[in-house]
Amino acid sequence: MSSSSEIMKLSPGAVIGILGGGQLGRMLAMAAAQLGFHTHIYCPDERNPAEQVTDRLSRNDYNDEAALVRFAKAVDVVTYEFENIPVESVEILRQHVPVFPSAQVLRVSQDRLHEKDFLNDIGIATAPYVAVATMDEAAEALKKIGLPVVLKTRRFGYDGKGQAIVKDVADLADAWAGLKSNDVIVEGFIPFDMEISVLAARGQDGDIKCFDPAENIHKNHILDLSIAPARINADLRREAVDIARHIVAELEYVGVLAVEFFVSSTAPIFRVNEIAPRVHNSGHWSIEACPTSQFEQHIRAICGLPLGDTTLYGRAEMKNLIGDDIFDMDIYLKDPDANFHHYGKMQARPGRKMGHVTRILPTVK
Repeated sequence: MSSSSEIMKLSPGAVIGILGGGQLGRMLAMAAAQLGFHTHIYCPDERNPAEQVTDRLSRNDYNDEAALVRFAKAVDVVTYEFENIPVESVEILRQHVPVFPSAQVLRVSQDRLHEKDFLNDIGIATAPYVAVATMDEAAEALKKIGLPVVLKTRRFGYDGKGQAIVKDVADLADAWAGLKSNDVIVEGFIPFDMEISVLAARGQDGDIKCFDPAENIHKNHILDLSIAPARINADLRREAVDIARHIVAELEYVGVLAVEFFVSSTAPIFRVNEIAPRVHNSGHWSIEACPTSQFEQHIRAICGLPLGDTTLYGRAEMKNLIGDDIFDMDIYLKDPDANFHHYGKMQARPGRKMGHVTRILPTVK
C-alpha cells in the first residue's frame, strides 16, 4: 500500500473529527481532551454516548456528501470508531482533510474475503476458507474444507452476527437462509485453546508500539472478560506481537488496530481470526493498566505525536457490563479495586455494552 512520508503534526487546540458516536468515540474524545485537543463527533444516531463529551456534534447520515464536506472543513484530521463507515464517505473526506486509518485499510477490513486474502498474502495463517455465492457452492466448499464449518457473511458481522456453524450437511440450508446474503465465505472450524488479541499502534513516522496480548473470554458471542497479559508463555506473547507488528507495517497503518487470534496447541499455534482497524473492546484495560491507554495512543498516532509507553503496571482484568449488569453500579463503586466506566447509555438492553470494570492486580504472572 502506498502512503505519504510527510508527517502532519497537530498541536493542542486542533480539532479531531470522529466518525461514530458510540462508547469508543466517547473514550477517544476523552483521551483527546486530555492532550488538549477539541473533538467534533459525526454520527446520525440520537443521544449517542460520544456527544456527551465532545465540543461539537454533526448529526447527519454517513452518505450525506454535503454534510461530510462541511464536517471535513471544520476539523484538522478525521478518524473513526467503527469500521463499517462507507469507503465512499472516507474518500469524500480525504479530498479535504487527512483521514487515518486510510480508505484502503477499510477496503481490506470490511470484507472478510479481502481481509483473509491480505493476511495469507503476507504469510499469516488463517482458518481455511472459500468464497461462495450460492448454496450449491457452499455445499461444494463443505466437501473441500470438511465439517464442521462456519458460514460468515463477507461484510457487516460483529459479536457473532452474520455467521452460522454447520456441523452436518443437513444443517446447510437453514444456515444459508439465515445469513440472508449471497456474499459468504465458508471457513473451516478451528479447534482452539484460547482467543487472544493484540492492540498494535503505528505512528505517521512508522514507529510501532504494541500492548501486551490479552486473553479474551466470550459469553453469547460477546466479549465478557479480557485478561492481560494473556496466560501464555513469554515466547508466544512475543510471537503474537510480532505478527501484529507485521500487519500494521504491511498496511502502512496509522492509529491503533486490533488483531484477534485463535491459539491452538498444535501448529500453526496462531491463526488470525480478524483484524479491526480501530480501538477495541479487548483493550479497555489499558486506561488504568498502562502509562498510555489505547485511546490516547490512537490520538497520538493520528496527530503525528510520539507514541507512548505501553508497559503493564500489573495484571489487568477487564469485565464488560452487558445489559442489566450496569445496575450493579453501586457494588462496583464501593469496591476499592474496581475502576468503573459507564458509557452514558440510558437504556439497558440484552447484549448491549453499557460499561466496563477494570481491576489491576499487583503482579504480572
